[in-house]
Amino acid sequence: MTAALMLGFREALEAAIIISIIAGALKRAEMKKLFHPMWIAVVAAVVASGIAGALLSMAGIAFEGRGEEIFEGCLMLFAAGVISWTVLWITRNGRQLEQRLKSETRAIAVAGSWIGIFGLVFVSVFREGIELALFLTAAQASTEAEGVIGGAVLGIIGAIAVGLLLYSGTIRLRVQTFFRVTSLLLIVIAAGLFAHGIHELQEAEIVPILVEHVWNLNPILDETSFAGQMLKAMFGYNGNPSLLETIGFVLFLGTASLLRLSSKRKQTSPPCESRSPAKCPTAAD
Repeated sequence: MTAALMLGFREALEAAIIISIIAGALKRAEMKKLFHPMWIAVVAAVVASGIAGALLSMAGIAFEGRGEEIFEGCLMLFAAGVISWTVLWITRNGRQLEQRLKSETRAIAVAGSWIGIFGLVFVSVFREGIELALFLTAAQASTEAEGVIGGAVLGIIGAIAVGLLLYSGTIRLRVQTFFRVTSLLLIVIAAGLFAHGIHELQEAEIVPILVEHVWNLNPILDETSFAGQMLKAMFGYNGNPSLLETIGFVLFLGTASLLRLSSKRKQTSPPCESRSPAKCPTAAD
């Protein structure tokens, strides 16, 4: 539930920040008439994300036995990859995102394009929704569905509340700091999903086990206990992992962390107009 709550909060808050930026740009451009298609796009994206999540869950239910293990294993590996890609993309492009959204919204406002604002908002919100749907579907395979859905709903409600406060100016949030901290946790969550995906494929006899149990921590922290279930839901904890699971977790965590550091160094510089003139290159340069 905790991992679902954090993922739900993060993805929904990212969508809320995007909507807030677009709404603010429309307000400053005195194009409030485009608020109507903006909110239609938000509702449409949420509904489309919910349908995608339901279809993924139905696909998982349709499989049984070995087929179910293969489906869940592949879904977990894919979800781990998507989460990691999102973290790397935000790390590299986060600083430029606000300016890019404002520029695109201003251009659409000048044209008065109903379709343009609908498309911009729908794609932005649907991207967050499909990422969350992927994670929740994968997480349901390793824990109770009620806890996963409940945690995600609480996270989304919290994000909506924070988004409204941000838009009204009631509170201020260091967005970069927030995403930096949650990105670190998401990488660990993704590594856990990756290791659990390997475990499912081992159960289906698709990949080798190598060594069945590298260690056994269950006498100390049983994976079926409350604390063990929490760690399992959040980070894919396994009290007695196989050698391949352990190698997969360490390699995934190490590779994703190194790529994140590399992306952080290569962060796209903000547009020139957002910096001081003294720091902008001249035509002579």
